[in-house]
Amino acid sequence: MFSRNTQPNRPRQPPPEQPRVASYEQVPVGGHPSSNSGRPSYYDEPPPEKFNLQMDGGQGGRGGQTWQLRPAKSPDPSYIFGNLVAVSPFDFPNARDGSDFYIQINNSFVVTARVANNFPQGQISLSDPQRTWASISLMDTVNVTIYNPSEADGARWLGSMDAEIGFAGRKTTEVPFDQDELAQHFTKTFENQILAPGQKILMDFKNLPMLITVKTVRLVVLSAGKPAASSSPSVSDPHIRGIITRQTQMSFFKDARSGINLKASKRRPAANAILQLDFKFEDMGIGGLDKEFSAIFRRAFASRIFPPGIIESLGIQHVKGILLYGPPGTGKTLIARKIGKMLNTREPKVINGPEVLNKFVGQSEENIRKLFADAEKEYKEKGDESGLHIIIFDELDAVCKQRGSGSAGGTGVGDSVVNQLLAKLDGVDQLNNILLIGMTNRKDMIDDALLRPGRLEVHMEISLPDEHGRVQILKIHTAKMREQGKLDPDVDINELAAKTKNFSGAEISGLVRSATSFAMNRYVKVGTMAGVAENAEDITVNREDFEHAFDDVHPAFGVSEEQLQGCLLHGIINFSPFIHEILDEGSLVVQQVQESESTPMASVLLHGPPGSGKTALAAKIALDSNYPFIKLCSPNDMVGFNEAMKIDHIRRIFENAYKSPLSVVVIDNIESIVEWVDVGPRFSNSVLQALMVLVRKAPPTGRSLLVLATTSKRSAMKQLDLYTQFNDHIAVPNINSHQQLEYVLELSGAFDDPAAAVAELKELTGSGSVCLGIKSILNGIEKVRKDRDMSGRFAHVMASAIVETNVP
Repeated sequence: MFSRNTQPNRPRQPPPEQPRVASYEQVPVGGHPSSNSGRPSYYDEPPPEKFNLQMDGGQGGRGGQTWQLRPAKSPDPSYIFGNLVAVSPFDFPNARDGSDFYIQINNSFVVTARVANNFPQGQISLSDPQRTWASISLMDTVNVTIYNPSEADGARWLGSMDAEIGFAGRKTTEVPFDQDELAQHFTKTFENQILAPGQKILMDFKNLPMLITVKTVRLVVLSAGKPAASSSPSVSDPHIRGIITRQTQMSFFKDARSGINLKASKRRPAANAILQLDFKFEDMGIGGLDKEFSAIFRRAFASRIFPPGIIESLGIQHVKGILLYGPPGTGKTLIARKIGKMLNTREPKVINGPEVLNKFVGQSEENIRKLFADAEKEYKEKGDESGLHIIIFDELDAVCKQRGSGSAGGTGVGDSVVNQLLAKLDGVDQLNNILLIGMTNRKDMIDDALLRPGRLEVHMEISLPDEHGRVQILKIHTAKMREQGKLDPDVDINELAAKTKNFSGAEISGLVRSATSFAMNRYVKVGTMAGVAENAEDITVNREDFEHAFDDVHPAFGVSEEQLQGCLLHGIINFSPFIHEILDEGSLVVQQVQESESTPMASVLLHGPPGSGKTALAAKIALDSNYPFIKLCSPNDMVGFNEAMKIDHIRRIFENAYKSPLSVVVIDNIESIVEWVDVGPRFSNSVLQALMVLVRKAPPTGRSLLVLATTSKRSAMKQLDLYTQFNDHIAVPNINSHQQLEYVLELSGAFDDPAAAVAELKELTGSGSVCLGIKSILNGIEKVRKDRDMSGRFAHVMASAIVETNVP
């Protein structure tokens, strides 16, 4: 380390003029702009192929000669602060004019030399930083050769350079230094010198000695006399060297051992650019998430590509956390992985939530601290110039549940882990060089303090892809097939995208794999399980394979078609004009929810006598809507549930519905769900309150929901005040007249003479009306279908049913 107290006792001399490279005839003395061209020397023609400094005579030798010189101390501070080495005019007689030239020491270290009058022959001056850099002592002998940069292959100009700066002596100051001013002074002082990573340089700046260590360099080439754009990375290889110019982009960061303070630059970007210049979202291989990526970039990364000085002048801090949430299989983990790849930073740390937990006391909190240890260390050394550290936290809800919920089994470990994470993200000692990406399916379970601005600030829902997104995903998963000619021309990607409503990205990937398995199955030898046909290389995936794949893969947030079809075993029998009106009214509500921007939510209650076909009509309306999400909420699925389990089951159905752009929820037999009993009366108030909220709650913006409910207890619904929670009410009638009954018997095809069966029933009951539900009649038809006297048996069965209905 150079100390000003060790300088010779002589008047301080000004820094030397800019290096004059004897080998470059086009570069004027001092490297200043030429008066003829008006351009900086950086844009002059490249140096000639031959080095112009020719040594002759017994003392000088020729350009390829090697000198053996002894290191000595610098004859003048101007050499020390100019990063120059002094040589004797007797060793290099042709450089007596004072022109600077390049020499290479021990075939490894290139420095700029200048002849010093009265300097001893056979010696070379090396400052303490230069000797430290080259690992040379004053007692060594070094081999010196002339170095010609023209003979170097590839680029030899410094496009950018990262350097560490600190005070070189005891004289210090707490006044922060402007990085742009430092960079301008550095490039002016050392212009046209050759620098390499690891090189140590002393610079006098405002009467303060500075020690600068080159960390990384990035080389560029000259094209037609101008620097060509280069995407080559910065390197720290000490053998990579280049010539510094006024146009070299300098990035300084402070020495952790020094007390120097640096102002952030307003013109130069951060030392570590987080995005590559040629980066494109299309290259990431993720489809259907263009909008989400644009929002993530705007919120989390836009501020990081601006110069730190601009961010400092705005008085803002970078976003430190992103929360990705949404249904399973929509690509949350894939997005986090791709974000880590798109950024020009170190490899992100990936950790799964359960991996944090440990059986030893305090070890879980220690695991959290270890995640931030590298970022803390670099931030202390480099401050705002430090690189970005990305931490990807999968299954965040496993360890970051609401504090006080007892999620850790009473040990309090879960609460301590949350507290530790909160302190690291936005505690007393804030870090501005971290980005935490958390992923979860259950945003509602995460502690609220973790979701506030300053911590996991950006909340991005990764929802189910729309049709355009599904086209992108299908193209990604079938790209290899198309390139290799393995996708049959009859496969229409747009048709598949239209049929895969509410498919997640993972389910679309599974669909393609299933279709491929059907295609491969055609090339398995008949009668074998492992034999492959000889023409297996001709395999192609066609449209029929995808049709079969739809039978294998069903979306988790799709249509509960099997359950709904079970409600329509006998279809819909239009025995009355009222049935047409019910279906038409249901169709109008479906169109209203789908097309009206002012009606994102509608609820309809179908009420009527038991067995009148309410569930079948609700299922018919739901299936005819062609909504991508249709779910049946039935008491059959909640047998044995307590109140809390019922509420959670119902809430989950509605939350899944909110994830789809268009959804239908069919609530069957609502009085059974609320556990209504006439004796008392008794019911579950908790379940009732949950239903009252959910059937009125509007879905999130951009989503639409239709709720269809059925009940046989209209009076009970009014007593519970649940009746008024629905927007519309539709009455479903029984079969009342004998003409309607005859129509049903005729459609069933079970009777040769439906009129005779109806006449026999009328004779038995002596009544002109029937007043039975369609379900009772259809069950009666199936009951007597094998009887010899079908008409008589049917009349007796229906007569008994009528009597039971009328008996109080």
